[in-house]
Amino acid sequence: MTLAKRLLSVGLAALLASSAVAVPSQGAPAAVPKGPSVMIAAAEPAAVDAGLKVLKAGGSAIDAAVAVQAVLGLIEPQSSGLGGGSFMVFYDAKTRQVTAYNGRETAPAGATPEMFYGPDGRALPKGQAIIGGRSAGVPGAIAMLHLAQSQHGKLAWANLFGDAERMAADGFAVPARMAAAASSRAPQASQPDAVAYFTKPDGTKVKTGDIMKNPAYAETLRKIAAQGPKALLEGPIAQAIVDKLHQSPMPGTMTLKDLASYKPKATPAVCRPYRVYVVCVPPAPSGGPAVLEGLGILERTDIGAHRNDAQGWYLFSQASRLMYADRDRYYGDPDFVDVPMEGLLEPAYLDSRAKLINPATAGPPPQPGKPRGAGVRAPDRTKEPGGTTHFVIVDKDGNVLSMTTTVESIFGDGRMVGGFFLNNQLTDFSFEPKESDGAPAANAVAPGKRPRSSMAAAIVLDKQGRFVEALGSPGGPSIIAFNLKGLVGTLDWKLPMQEAISLPNLIGAGTFYASEPAKYPPGVVDALAAKGVKLQGGAFGEGSGLQGIEVTPNGLRGGADPRREGVAKGY
Repeated sequence: MTLAKRLLSVGLAALLASSAVAVPSQGAPAAVPKGPSVMIAAAEPAAVDAGLKVLKAGGSAIDAAVAVQAVLGLIEPQSSGLGGGSFMVFYDAKTRQVTAYNGRETAPAGATPEMFYGPDGRALPKGQAIIGGRSAGVPGAIAMLHLAQSQHGKLAWANLFGDAERMAADGFAVPARMAAAASSRAPQASQPDAVAYFTKPDGTKVKTGDIMKNPAYAETLRKIAAQGPKALLEGPIAQAIVDKLHQSPMPGTMTLKDLASYKPKATPAVCRPYRVYVVCVPPAPSGGPAVLEGLGILERTDIGAHRNDAQGWYLFSQASRLMYADRDRYYGDPDFVDVPMEGLLEPAYLDSRAKLINPATAGPPPQPGKPRGAGVRAPDRTKEPGGTTHFVIVDKDGNVLSMTTTVESIFGDGRMVGGFFLNNQLTDFSFEPKESDGAPAANAVAPGKRPRSSMAAAIVLDKQGRFVEALGSPGGPSIIAFNLKGLVGTLDWKLPMQEAISLPNLIGAGTFYASEPAKYPPGVVDALAAKGVKLQGGAFGEGSGLQGIEVTPNGLRGGADPRREGVAKGY
């Protein structure tokens, strides 16, 4: 058993034992039919169907995840794909342990802190940097899935790509979101590769329902099925990636050695108690620990007594601001910077942050706190766009995964190789590596470093280590607030998963509150304004796409964000 596995086993077991409470039995009435015991919630129905087919063939949750990702990369390329990265948490029902998998992209060896500066010595505009060759990191999603599948898969890796390969070769109906992204004003949509891919022979862009084929993608999947991640990270496809990224504008420094050297990571998940539950997320550089801080602050309030009312949303908005203030200052890749996560999640520190919430009216934007282990860090100037997706899978053995996967922005950097888009993940680094006084930014660029992420896939257990629910969302920097909302909606407000997902989104960060004013109950928006929380339309990044699955006395129950095209299906 590896050291990481021993730590995982001992750490979570100790957490569960030290905080055990009685959980009421909720046996199902005999007259109520038993619901699904297997389920997938994802952003596109075709991806869900491909995953369910794998589960019905005897595959595990991880096996199904490979099939789901392969299909999403074809029909939702604006959000994720073979050229992107991801974070995943996996619950092993037999051991009741949760493992975090890190497939986040890494910066090439030639990356420098000032790589996103222009000739004038100033940070480049975000849109200009995104389409440059230096914006792409080494892709990690497929390598991460291969690692997890080697540990928890039941079927042969080579047999998990059939549906995606057939769809790519024979044709698929263009989903509405893909068509909208292809015709959007995003700079990537106007890049030569994207224009060529999405333009029909008559010169018009594809529209919803058109049948598209992607034979290059099918061929790439055949190679990945046969060779695993080496098909991407070594050989002809790797060379094509390097060649593409060395093209103008702003040629990058990616090398074959950078690609071949990539290693995904498997570590213990970060798990913390929340009321009668335990919430598990990936460690930094993911946004998971920030969600735990938000929960820890809210646990010290009476938000549970204010379901979907003005005071409940007020408390949520203020915890959100505190959570983002700390996250933006202190989080980065812990392999390169000291991240004071333990200090940020200590009860005494959470007590001090919760006391900053004025119960009557919002004050000025909170400053980052001073947790144990905090060094001197420059204010963060990272600007995260959105181009991400999330899915949750529960298999017949009760194993669960929650995975957020991305190419960073819409269609990544707009460059294609082998039928898939390359990411622009390195623009998730801070464009300003240090303050004028020399204080370094936690999220500054460095060779081999993984950029900070907001992705925050979550799995919730009871205090006995039994699965309760799993959820996650895309949304750029808003992911942290979206996931926090879903957890508050289910765990505090006791709403069914679908109702919690459908609640209005509210992101409090700094001086503004982004939200959906039309979705609140009557009177809530005015009452919030009276407390100094003036809601602005729109999202802080991109709209949500929450997916979730929960356990009920009658089986599994799922939810899919009505703001997107997702579904939750099971049997």
